[in-house]
Amino acid sequence: MAASTFDMIVIGAGPGGYVAAIRGAQLGLKVAIVEREHLGGICLNWGCIPTKALLRSAEVFHLMGRAAEFGLKADKIGFDLDAVVTRSRKVAAQLSGGIGHLMKKNKITVVMGQATIPARGRVSVKTDKGTEELSAKAIIVATGARARELPGLEADGDLVWTYKHALQPPRMPGKLLVIGSGAIGIEFASFFNTLGADTTVVEVLDRVLPVEDEEISAFARKAFVKQGMTIMEKSIVRKLDRAKGKVTAHIETGGKTRKLEFDTVISAVGIVGNVEGLGLEDLGVRIDRTHVVVDEYCRTGVDGIYAIGDIAGAPWLAHKASHEGVAVAELVAGRQPHPVRPESIAGCTYCQPQVASVGHSEARARELGHEVKVGRFPFIGNGKAIALGEAEGMIKTVFDAKTGELLGAHMIGAEVTELIQGYIVGRQLETTEQDLINTVFPHPTLSEMMHEAVLDAYGRVIHM
Repeated sequence: MAASTFDMIVIGAGPGGYVAAIRGAQLGLKVAIVEREHLGGICLNWGCIPTKALLRSAEVFHLMGRAAEFGLKADKIGFDLDAVVTRSRKVAAQLSGGIGHLMKKNKITVVMGQATIPARGRVSVKTDKGTEELSAKAIIVATGARARELPGLEADGDLVWTYKHALQPPRMPGKLLVIGSGAIGIEFASFFNTLGADTTVVEVLDRVLPVEDEEISAFARKAFVKQGMTIMEKSIVRKLDRAKGKVTAHIETGGKTRKLEFDTVISAVGIVGNVEGLGLEDLGVRIDRTHVVVDEYCRTGVDGIYAIGDIAGAPWLAHKASHEGVAVAELVAGRQPHPVRPESIAGCTYCQPQVASVGHSEARARELGHEVKVGRFPFIGNGKAIALGEAEGMIKTVFDAKTGELLGAHMIGAEVTELIQGYIVGRQLETTEQDLINTVFPHPTLSEMMHEAVLDAYGRVIHM
């Protein structure tokens, strides 16, 4: 059978793959996209979007419990977990359907099935109807990643869950253990804890949210404990004993092991790249710890094969994948895109309180040899935060003392996942402290704290 010929074939229709396909089509390329499961990938169907829908329900529930603070009355507050999950799935389905519309609109050929790359320039897809052969000079691998499973801690969907099980929980946990305090672990801990689960979080490193600035991690820990969570740092779950309706976890801290009983465990110990079964290594593509090794332009070193998104390494974030998708499509179309710089990619965690950051932490900036100026501003000093009833939080900025370059920004508190974009734009435009100091921030807004945190770094803070 003759192969269908394209300019570019994308394998994987997540936020990296489908965006690459759209940008390629915009630039006049003939594009095919191959997807084995859902258009929109993990992000739209089982990740970013449905989790935010769940967390929004938890946030509203939390606010209902605080009604009296706002002069309001809300009696007999409760929740229907099935209805919460149903709303989350509807949101995911709406967006996944929207991706199908975007593919049609941009005249992108969609092939549903399992892809392999038998040779450079060729993709073979096993579909429901047989095998389809495709060819193109450029192949973008955007196959994403899945939850890492550690020996003895494997998910079973009943007592031990991955993020997928937690998105469609068979029950409301009573006593919950979350293994791992990265974004995924903390978001699920926050969701179930807010709804009333007795929640314990175990983290192998010395602090929760370990990729964040140390001050932000410490602030978050204090907030989580205040909310009733048990946080166990420098701890490791050695074993899970499963019995009917319960799990006994063997948790080691400082050489001593404790046995604690839970009815539900969520394992959130990282991800594994979906590199198997594609034929990448046979083609000479280098793989390091389940991730494809790429250069700053996502090139694999094998002519015509690119890798983007989670499969191409950290940071494992949807917006990084999308940006890489655009860059590679432009490269394929003969443009000269800017390379993706990991330190310019913001991280956002939608727990309660929210956490967001971009650039270097204070410790990392010092490690890199910068002399730094650091500014901080608390939510309690901001009128809008107090009016919202959200006075818990802080914003921290890190500048190069000699040049005034904004090296990093770190936030915790209400809506910081929206606020962080201001600093991202500033870094992209190579803003100095003078530019930020001279910017007029609207009042009353949470964004004024961003201004004050800059002023504080230079001894000019007003409202503190």
